[in-house]
Amino acid sequence: MNKSENIELKALFEVSRVLTSSFDLERNLYSVLEILSKELDMRRGSIFVLDKKTEEISIVAAYGMTQEEISRGIYRIGEGIVGKVIEIGLPMFIPDIEKEPQFLNKTGSRPNKKGISFLCVPIKIEEEILGVLSADRIYADEKGDVDDDLRVLSIVASLIGQFLKLWETYKSMEDENLILRTQLKDRYNFPNLIGQSPSFQAVLKTVMKVAGTDATVLLFGESGTGKELIAKTIHFQSKRAKEPFVAINCAAIPEALLEAELFGSEKGAFTGAVKRVGKFEQANGGTIFLDEVGELPLSLQPKLLRVLQEKTVEPLGSSKTVKVDVRIISATNKDLSDEIRKGAFREDLFWRLNVIPIYIPPLRERKEDIPLLVEYYLKRYCSIYKKSVTIDNEALNVLVSYDWPGNVRELANTIERLVVMTESNKIKLYDLPDTVRGNLKIKSTFSGESKLPAEIEELERIRIMDTLPKFNFNIRRTAQALGLTERQLNYRIKKYGIKIKKGVNLNDSNN
Repeated sequence: MNKSENIELKALFEVSRVLTSSFDLERNLYSVLEILSKELDMRRGSIFVLDKKTEEISIVAAYGMTQEEISRGIYRIGEGIVGKVIEIGLPMFIPDIEKEPQFLNKTGSRPNKKGISFLCVPIKIEEEILGVLSADRIYADEKGDVDDDLRVLSIVASLIGQFLKLWETYKSMEDENLILRTQLKDRYNFPNLIGQSPSFQAVLKTVMKVAGTDATVLLFGESGTGKELIAKTIHFQSKRAKEPFVAINCAAIPEALLEAELFGSEKGAFTGAVKRVGKFEQANGGTIFLDEVGELPLSLQPKLLRVLQEKTVEPLGSSKTVKVDVRIISATNKDLSDEIRKGAFREDLFWRLNVIPIYIPPLRERKEDIPLLVEYYLKRYCSIYKKSVTIDNEALNVLVSYDWPGNVRELANTIERLVVMTESNKIKLYDLPDTVRGNLKIKSTFSGESKLPAEIEELERIRIMDTLPKFNFNIRRTAQALGLTERQLNYRIKKYGIKIKKGVNLNDSNN
């Protein structure tokens, strides 16, 4: 192997190393041209990329040119030497650019063109042409060979082509991730936490204060109050928003597997164990959400305490510790103070988790928020199911009066079911589930706030309204079910102002 071959190999190795070092497009391509200039004496190099939409060929990296000169280097397919190489897909060599009319020198970077040779090779993957690589060269009798230079440039162009393809894939994924991160940040933004009640506004105020910090947060509240929504909002409004948000339900995984899920495991740590990266490592740099942390077994609580204190985890079956940078947000629907008294939860762990406590009130403590939530979920599910549904005031008042033991989750499920099942464009009282209307019966009929005759009439009215939809508003069958005559039922419908669905044949015996 002669000296020139050694130089070529060294240059190709350096080019390969640079192109695999990162996805910084301009820096990497500039470094490639710099290597060609310093190692192979190829001056004023340029890398052009073809925009398939506009069919313009422009410089993305250049060595030995000013920014102004680079900005002028734009060609069309077939225009000049650069455009011609794109058009034919083959290398071209111009011995003396001063004597070549096709050499346009659009950049104006060669005021003195005498004695300059120009080499231009296509950048392509298989038959797809991505751009061109060009370089100036001044040949002396004793130094340089055109065929060798074209061969080396073609190899470099092939490496650049592979890099450009990888970069396009990377850029596409980055753009997609940016869109997703933006959508998540918008979705888990403060305006999307719906509630105007003082108790919920207090929650929002605390969330806004802690979101920008790394403080450990403990969320209290009944099931269905939206603890995970609050946790995600804290994460996506924090400086960790670009990093992972990892959630785990401590009550949903068997105790025997929970340790490996949280902290990871080595192969053979237990029967059937494989090497597993735990949730804490997965969340490194981001946030881990420990839902139902009150269900965490006593045997695992010291390990969690160690993570909080030392910022390290020890995978199951390993003697090595792994450093983790994780923000911890936990949630519970239990009274942890009571669990501590029972000996089911460690007091030292409680105080580590309870740095910023946030109590999320149940719906029955913030009834003024129910109309807002109903409106929000109506819009959401109407959009999903391509329907246009509203709710009348009587039905809305019943929803407000209901205690919602399942809280926001139950309300959301109820509204979704109503949107799906309703046959009209307005939700009426008789459309509501029996559980919700049953609550109304108890409160209105047996509240003791009105006289007995009025209470009996109210119960009668509700019974009729409950029964009519079950028989598709057929008067005869409804009357039979209620133990009334059709005349008596019609009288009561008129008396109580009960509205019948339009388009229903009340006397149709097939109903």
